[in-house]
Order: sequence, then C-alpha cells, then structure tokens
Amino acid sequence: MEEVIENKFIAIKSHINGAPIEFDFEVKTETISLSAKSKEVIVKNLYVSIDPYQLHRMKSCSSSQTTIYLAAPVQPGQSIDTYGVGRVVASGRPDFAKDDLVVGLLAWGEYTVVEEGRLLNKLDPMGLPLPYHVGPLGFSGLTAYAGFFEICKPKKGENVFVSAASGSVGSLVGQYAKLFGCHVVGCAGSQKKVDLLKEKLGFDDAFNYKDETDLNSALKRYFPNGIDIYFDNVGGEMLEAAVANMNKFGRVALCGVISEYTGGGKRPALEMLDVVYKRITIQGFLAADHTKNYGDFISTITDHLRTGKMQALCDISHGLESIPSAFVGLFRGDNIGKKIVQIAHE
Repeated sequence: MEEVIENKFIAIKSHINGAPIEFDFEVKTETISLSAKSKEVIVKNLYVSIDPYQLHRMKSCSSSQTTIYLAAPVQPGQSIDTYGVGRVVASGRPDFAKDDLVVGLLAWGEYTVVEEGRLLNKLDPMGLPLPYHVGPLGFSGLTAYAGFFEICKPKKGENVFVSAASGSVGSLVGQYAKLFGCHVVGCAGSQKKVDLLKEKLGFDDAFNYKDETDLNSALKRYFPNGIDIYFDNVGGEMLEAAVANMNKFGRVALCGVISEYTGGGKRPALEMLDVVYKRITIQGFLAADHTKNYGDFISTITDHLRTGKMQALCDISHGLESIPSAFVGLFRGDNIGKKIVQIAHE
C-alpha cells in the first residue's frame, strides 16, 4: 500500500500589493506520496530562507516577475518556493539517496517534491551549522560577495558606505570591505544594530538613519572625503544622499530597494549632473548572474568563518506557523542578519 504523508505549507490568500500583514497568509494542507516518481526527490525541509524580494512575487503585477525564473509570480493558494536546506526522505533519482542532506529551491512548507530541473544539490556541511548554508553560504552570501568584488570593484583604502548594514547581505559586505582594506561605514535602524556593526562586525563607524533629519548632511559628516563605493539595499532618499556624496568614478551596486517595496517610500531623485560629471557607475545585479564566482565565494567565506575573520548573523524563528510573522517583520526591520525559519529538527 502506498504510503502518504500530510504536508502543511504557507500560501498567500490573495495578491499583496501593499505592506504585508500576517492575515495575508494561511496554512494549507496537501497529501504527498512517499513513493517518489522517476526523477523526483521528496525532501523534508529543515531550514528555509525568508527574503524581502518574495513580496514582488506576491503582487498582482511587478516588473520583476518576467525577468528571471526565481522572481516568477506566486498565485494565491500555491506553495511558495525559496532557498533552503533539507533531508531526502524518498528519491526517484540515482544521484540522491534517503537521508542525504540537500540545499536548493525548497518551499515554505514541511516537505518539498523537487522535480528534475529544479535547483537541488547534495550538501556537505563542512563542519559549519546548517543555517549558515541558507544565509552566508547561500544566495545572500553570493549576493554580498559578487556585489562587492565584481560590481563595486574595490581598491584598498577606498571609502565604502553600506545601507541596511545589519541585514543578511549588508552585514557580509561590510565585513568583506574591512578585510579587503577599505574604510567602512554602515547605517541601520536602531542603536542595538549600530552597536553590533561597530563592536561585533568591525565597521569603522555606523549610524542610526532614523536619528538623522538630513541624510545628505549625515553622509557628509561620516564621509568628509567622499564615498567611493555605495552598496545599496534601500533605495529612496538614501540612494539620493549617497550619490550626492560620491567621489569621481564612484560605484553604486544596487542590491535592493526595500524602501520602495511596499509602495509607500519616496522614489530617489538623483542629481544626474553628479552622475555625469563625476562619472559614477550605478549598476543593478542579481546573485544568479554570478554563479561563475560560486567556487571562489564558497572557498573564501568558509575560510573566513572558520578562522573567525567574519561573523555569521542568522536570525532564526521556529516552526512553519512562524513564517508569516518572520516575513512581515522584514519590512519593519525586525531581523538582524539573515532571517531563517527552522521547520524541523535536524
């Protein structure tokens, strides 16, 4: 007799076109056969990633939805895929066996049926905690590494500004910049986060942007000699102020624009004369564009984590039902570091 299991997963009730609230989500239930079909792998999800970009997928319409398969729209009632770590419970593929640890595109649910062609790889934990493979060794980590080294093209001694610096990407960028030999200042939304940036992550300085009435003046104060590199996770007025304080041939890496995600933020009004006459490069990018750097990235980050040169910030909630509050909290700035939900025990 075929064995089936009950799978609970998180879905949206309807499209979300403003700021998300917990009521926008629901727990749904389906049954899954444990007899994996040919080319299928059934995975018990252990740790799953919670990311702000998912909000674009939940909107009825977003320009991002047609750009890359990872940003494909999510329909109400559907399972929501995400990056995560799990353990194989059944396999119809010769390259995966029961009890293998895996990393790849899983789901906001208890189990994932992974079909051939969907990102899934065996995981060697390399002696590091499993959540690290969702955070600093996952997409967030590759985003930070490729964004800083490939997009920003740093030179030793340059002045680097990082917004949302205590987040999953910014916290790593700042540490890479310090290790490379740059002068690094970050901003965050609370004194607790500011203290963490300076005391734990080694930033040269940091400030609470909520305490500043004039961001332009604040950046002049923290960068009297101008900004060479701005790693932008925020957009809006922060991007405006950073560009106004850039040096000639400055580089801006556009990683995210969270201030605009929910529709309430101010769009940046850049001084385009600055961009032209200072010859500033402004470039958006996605981690998926930089898979060629994956080997160098993993080698570098694992070495830094093992030696203590870099710190991993993993903000972990527990239980499937905590996913909606974890996701909503991203847009309130609740998280410190990479937001992860532990679905099941290892």
